[in-house]
Amino acid sequence: MAEQPKIRVAAVQIAPDLVTLEGTLSRVLQAIDEAGGRGAKLVVFPETFLPWYPYFSFIRPPVMTGAEHLRLYDQAVVVPGPVTHAVSAAANRHGAVIVLGINERDHGSLYNTQLIFDADGTLLLKRRKITPTFHERMIWGQGDGAGIKVVETAVGRVGALACWEHYNPLARYALMAQHEEIHAAQFPGSMVGPIFADQIEVTIRHHALESGCFVVNATGWLTEEQINSITPETGLQKALRGGCMTAIISPEGAHVVPPLTQGEGILVADLDMALILKRKRMMDSVGHYSRPELLRLLHDNRPAPQVETIAAPAAPLNIPSFADDPIPVD
Repeated sequence: MAEQPKIRVAAVQIAPDLVTLEGTLSRVLQAIDEAGGRGAKLVVFPETFLPWYPYFSFIRPPVMTGAEHLRLYDQAVVVPGPVTHAVSAAANRHGAVIVLGINERDHGSLYNTQLIFDADGTLLLKRRKITPTFHERMIWGQGDGAGIKVVETAVGRVGALACWEHYNPLARYALMAQHEEIHAAQFPGSMVGPIFADQIEVTIRHHALESGCFVVNATGWLTEEQINSITPETGLQKALRGGCMTAIISPEGAHVVPPLTQGEGILVADLDMALILKRKRMMDSVGHYSRPELLRLLHDNRPAPQVETIAAPAAPLNIPSFADDPIPVD
């Protein structure tokens, strides 16, 4: 058997700039430079990191979120555009695959979107979270089955899901069935408290075990100053702390390096890709351990456009017929 490569990956846990898209983009590009300088060939950022995750919607009632929601619209990312061009150039410069979470603006709607750039800067995948969770439904629209897709990259077959999409076993199975080798997971971080970090850890370790793939998970971070800027109420501030579990998990469900649960930083680890086959030899959920004659998944991977044009049938030619006209008799 041919020797399997080792791939260096990075998971980024940093704070966004809660004021401008440009400020957060600058932090993204700096992190790519740092991770790339450390030899990382895959870099994963947190959920909707550009321009920032809508923390305000978690602690405020909808009637009080209008101004912040509009500000998020104003700072959101259009794909393609200057932001994607800048990230593409950074990916190409370092020869690294980049997985980036954004608030995508598509005319009058926002979406929780994950972008995967290949090592040459090509945008391979733009997918939208299929079901925003709880408060998020007041912020984002829904994605479709076309985004539940594994793409071939310079580091192998990469799939991605955002946050509680990992609680949808069929969404995960759809990626497993496409034989993902590295799964990029993204969560907001700095929310709910320690229980959220515990739940994230259980979820990503289970997916690694079940799918026989590596999981690279990134969560965000908020500084105390930023928490104060979101709300001055100490009771509500408790909901904006904890919940950080930036981690890199092996196909055996183990941490490759200790996770990052506090503060800012970049986890870097080398993935031994030979572990994938060692795990799947024992249990391949979409191969010899599956029972498709008993249980199987129906995945509608067609895009769901708002408008589908059906061409009208061609109008018949208005040519008079003389077949039934009487033959004139002299």
